[in-house]
Amino acid sequence: MDIDFTWAWIALALAMFPASMGVVNLFLVRPARGTPPEGTLVSILIPARNEAANIAACLDAVLASRGVAVEVVVMDDGSTDATPTIVAAYAARDARVRLEAAPPLPAGWTGKVHACARLAAAARGTHFLFIDADVRLAPDAAAQMAGHAARTGTAMVTGVPRQVIGSLGEAATVPMINFLLFCYLPGGGRAFTRRSGMAAACGQLLLVEREGYFAAGGHEAVRGVLHDGLALARRMREHGLATEIVEGHGLATCRMYANFRDSWAGFIKNAREGMATPVGLPIWTVMLAGAHLWPFFFLPRPAALLALALGFALRAAVTLRVREPWWTIPLHPLTVAVALAIQWAALVRGLLGRPAGWKGRAYPGTA
Repeated sequence: MDIDFTWAWIALALAMFPASMGVVNLFLVRPARGTPPEGTLVSILIPARNEAANIAACLDAVLASRGVAVEVVVMDDGSTDATPTIVAAYAARDARVRLEAAPPLPAGWTGKVHACARLAAAARGTHFLFIDADVRLAPDAAAQMAGHAARTGTAMVTGVPRQVIGSLGEAATVPMINFLLFCYLPGGGRAFTRRSGMAAACGQLLLVEREGYFAAGGHEAVRGVLHDGLALARRMREHGLATEIVEGHGLATCRMYANFRDSWAGFIKNAREGMATPVGLPIWTVMLAGAHLWPFFFLPRPAALLALALGFALRAAVTLRVREPWWTIPLHPLTVAVALAIQWAALVRGLLGRPAGWKGRAYPGTA
């Protein structure tokens, strides 16, 4: 038996799985649609720790919201830069803006989750829209997301903002967010899939209905996690509440990181709550490397060529759909390889007892 021939066909089979799921999910995941009911107030909630470089542009975008009443609450989480000063100046000019100061971080909490919990406690709205300070909200985003929640009876509406990518380091890491969502998540995070294990969410852009949020325990119920969006979505589904992913590229933009070093550090902190588990990561490695990397070793066999063609075509379809830069498409094998390297590095760090951390805080319990 020709072993290379057999492995080439296995690689093709592994490539066909995300290709078929991707085609379905590209059809299923749709834009947010709906008009918010009268009396809707969206509380736009922004946790901020040393965000002086971002917070003004974030607030400018948020205050341009239209189609629904909004309030804006910024939780300063122990910033040592000009973040609170900048926000205070906005609050002095616009009554919709409030600045709050987070109390000291309690034991057992992670920083962002604690800030989000305090934001929810301070919010007055019928809906809470959590965004990061590096997110630039579109003018109609709050209205569209609240309207979609009301039209569909969905307690959580979330989406991945259009990712602004300006460096090779970002191109080698950031596109995996949408690629995994579309190609490896059954149902694409739509509300008809009620199983908590199929939940997904993006903490950069996450709207929750007030009553459902508190009924599920809110951020207090997921106090020790770093990947707060995913944990909250799972929690809400466990309480019988619908959560849904919608197209996010028309709702907001975000530049997560500026270079490879920051991208690596940012993705590795969440990895242990995703793929990087002793049982799950070997399976993910076979699925991802088998479909997108192994075929290179079996060229020029037709099965290997077809597997690679499927992988690149799928990546192109996702990239164009979410409006990421076209020039990242040829980097797809590198992106897969780096994603797996991040996950394995996170797993090894965890097994060695090294803590996860972010913005000057270490969280031993999460690593």
